[in-house]
Amino acid sequence: MSAERNEGAVETMTAATPGPRDSGTDPSLILLTSERRQLINLAYRLLGSLAEAEDAVQETYVRWYAMSREQQEAIESPGAWLTKVAGRICLDLLGSARARRESYVGEWVPEPLPDRTEWMSGRPDDGRGDPADRVTLDESVDMAFLVVLESMTPAERVSFILHDVFRYPFTEVASIVGRTPAACRQLATSARRRIRAARTPAAPTHQQAGVIRDFKQAWETKDIAALIGLLDPAATMIADGGGLVGAALRPVAGSERIARYIVEIGTRAPGLTLLERSVNGRPGLVAQNGGVTVTVAAFALTDDRITHIWAVRNPEKLRPWSPDHDPAKPAPLTLPLPPNAAPSDLLPPL
Repeated sequence: MSAERNEGAVETMTAATPGPRDSGTDPSLILLTSERRQLINLAYRLLGSLAEAEDAVQETYVRWYAMSREQQEAIESPGAWLTKVAGRICLDLLGSARARRESYVGEWVPEPLPDRTEWMSGRPDDGRGDPADRVTLDESVDMAFLVVLESMTPAERVSFILHDVFRYPFTEVASIVGRTPAACRQLATSARRRIRAARTPAAPTHQQAGVIRDFKQAWETKDIAALIGLLDPAATMIADGGGLVGAALRPVAGSERIARYIVEIGTRAPGLTLLERSVNGRPGLVAQNGGVTVTVAAFALTDDRITHIWAVRNPEKLRPWSPDHDPAKPAPLTLPLPPNAAPSDLLPPL
């Protein structure tokens, strides 16, 4: 579960950042470059949204630069200070986000992350890319994992991510959450139970990729029988939306309903192009219309059957999936009703 083994993903909370006596470089600039990836990694896992993570990290640096040079130099471990402030900002944001997501039209789905090296077809990173480049993809950003995190209280989520994923001791977690180390330990234990209860055996990545490839081909050929065969009978699909894009207000349940639903999507959008892409470190699919990404689909599998599909269609969440060029955007697609669904199950475009 730890992100610690991924290169550049985690720096210890108490590691001192080089100060003015270590280098002739402005220590604030060193902080900006050496800690930003750490903070983005942390904030994304805490919030499930890259946009909110960027905002939280930006606010953290605003607070750092609001201090005088003397105040900055008096801080023994700037890295620990930045992490503590970012953690508290995320804790506050989680409280307000819970209220916003409860009023979200349809079910809220975490923001998907691309593998940017894959997305850019092997073009080398020049260091000026999207902050998604700096989010380390491991099992702690798997979509199914993030969905379980959404069921936790803010304090549970922060305690669990800081301790179990980033390996911070409970004494330091307590200073961020504002509770005792013993209470934070209990919160993390409760969160761990939720994770264990929701976890299913994961198929090897190459096996998952093969199933998703077969699913893509069946979708493209509108082969309902093949799609049903790739889906678990009790599979569920969640499709969010936003702006001009409609959302399915309730999950689509059952293999046959999902198969007919997505075939209808293909019928209504004959120009839809499906691409195999890594989504949060797992095999997934990206749907493009006229060169513009309109849907990113993440999958969960048990053995060789798809058990969950999360189709992210909210344009704000698809920001990291946009190619460098900005082609003219076609009119947004409207999701068809699931088979046998009532009209109230779908939010029409605004």
